[in-house]
Amino acid sequence: MLNALLVFVPIGVWLGVVVWRELPRPFLTLLVIGLTYGVFVGLAHQLLWPWAFDSPPRLGGNLAGTLSSTAESTVLRLFAFGSSVLTGLGVGTLVGLVGWGALRLRGSRPRAAG
Repeated sequence: MLNALLVFVPIGVWLGVVVWRELPRPFLTLLVIGLTYGVFVGLAHQLLWPWAFDSPPRLGGNLAGTLSSTAESTVLRLFAFGSSVLTGLGVGTLVGLVGWGALRLRGSRPRAAG
């Protein structure tokens, strides 16, 4: 339940503010918000990494045991961070399209920037 609130409430707030304020570039605004959100989520994951696992994650398959533990941890952390950023971009893209569409359906003319 708490996880769902942390996921969906910020997205609803972003979308609500963009539509309510009739921002001039809703898609771009929400895309940048999603990217920023993804970066912050990625940073939070990195900061909480030591407490997230009972034992550190390891590479498997053909890569199992081929890298030092430091290199392995670095690879995993980089991919985890990148995944957070890409997820933020994806969410920003989808919510941006919804915001753009909502303003078009309302027939609202975006307010001038400035």
